[in-house]
Amino acid sequence: MIRVPQVRVIDADGNQMGVLATKDALLAAETAGLDLVEIAPTATPPVCRIMDYGKYKYQLSKKAKEAKKKQTVISLKEMKLRGKTEEHDFQFKLRNVKKFLEEGDKVKITIIFKGREITHTELGMGMLKRVAEELKDVATIEAQPKLEGRSMSMVVAPAPQKVEKAKTEAAAAAQKDDAPGQTQKE
Repeated sequence: MIRVPQVRVIDADGNQMGVLATKDALLAAETAGLDLVEIAPTATPPVCRIMDYGKYKYQLSKKAKEAKKKQTVISLKEMKLRGKTEEHDFQFKLRNVKKFLEEGDKVKITIIFKGREITHTELGMGMLKRVAEELKDVATIEAQPKLEGRSMSMVVAPAPQKVEKAKTEAAAAAQKDDAPGQTQKE
């Protein structure tokens, strides 16, 4: 696939072999039982390396999987309320919002207005302010309340110090579970 007449070649050990004709570089790779892979096609002359391409691709996929394991995924959960939501239902939904925040997820809190309720958007705004007040110690408001059609919504994210605390607690719990030969006291 390499179509240039000359390439700079690096052998399997990382040593430079110099500028060689493409045919000679392919022959050197073939005698080593490896592949000639173009690393820097824009250089003059292009740089090629003698390596096991299959092994190289495998190592790249392992690194990608390892990086994927270490990343944290933050999802957006949604909690829907109405302007007429009663106190018990409000507290129940608020507990669920706190649980989502402790797990490290963002939460979109939506107030839905049906029929003539749209004329009393101040009730929805008051409810969202109450939610923000109740969550001030565990969350930060990421998107302020805004009216969009027949719904009003705001987005809250976990407070940074709470997220770090939850991560360290989870790591400690995982380490405690993995410790061999230790029994837990109840």
